[in-house]
Amino acid sequence: MKKPVFTGAGVAIITPMLPDGSVNYEELGRILDDQIARHTDAIIICGTTGESATLTHEEHIECIRYTVRKVAGRIPVVAGTGSNDTAFAINLSKQAEEAGADALLLVTPYYNKTTQAGLIAHYTAIANAVSLPCILYNVPSRTGMNMTPATLAELAKLPNINAVKEASSDIVQIAEIAELCGDNLNIYSGNDNQIVPILSLGGKGVISVLSNVAPEMAHDICALWFDGKHDESLALQLQVMGLVRALFKESNPIPVKWAMNRLGWKAGGVRLPLIEASPAVQQMLETEMKRNGLL
Repeated sequence: MKKPVFTGAGVAIITPMLPDGSVNYEELGRILDDQIARHTDAIIICGTTGESATLTHEEHIECIRYTVRKVAGRIPVVAGTGSNDTAFAINLSKQAEEAGADALLLVTPYYNKTTQAGLIAHYTAIANAVSLPCILYNVPSRTGMNMTPATLAELAKLPNINAVKEASSDIVQIAEIAELCGDNLNIYSGNDNQIVPILSLGGKGVISVLSNVAPEMAHDICALWFDGKHDESLALQLQVMGLVRALFKESNPIPVKWAMNRLGWKAGGVRLPLIEASPAVQQMLETEMKRNGLL
């Protein structure tokens, strides 16, 4: 059995920006401390929510280094180092390992749309280049590439392929992953609206956007489930469904950046081609944050 990198709710953390669009490291530090104080179980830095697609290479590495230093071993730090260029992903993954990250998050190659055999070759090359646990990230809605259960079963044979973040929204596929991979692969929900369904299939938690604005709630959904309080876990999952819908009404991280600013954090704006949340989404977020006691 492969020990999970973490159990519970890991926050796919935003990258706060200064008015000039540069990274606001001071505010990132404040957010990291607050997340840990409010029971977040892991930090996922430089993922989709962290706007990794528009960070420069230097910013990307510095965000990882800064987060590792600030967290200082209190909870695991998972660094997003995936790319559609295998050589670049290997280089970035090696740098994240040198920076002290506890694990890597590796999105499927986007745009190129390789074959399933190509996915196996891509991930095998990365896994063989580092010693850190690797969490594979399947998000077809963003990449145009779905990683099948059979492909994951083959990759799970590698000792440091530790887990998959599943954001396909296909619960049948996720059940088949659990069936084929068993203890060789840990499963994390990549969708905040499917935490309980995936926990019921043996999942170890969630890599969560919701955790940015409601870290206790995301943590508690998981903690209640693991404590055997399944009805309470489900009730909390259903309670946050409206808020989750609002957080994904426009492309992530547009809504969550607005929500963090509304909660008093200096999250700043999003980088082009993303733009500020529309008035309709702002109203949805306002309503749902109030309904969940966040405002």
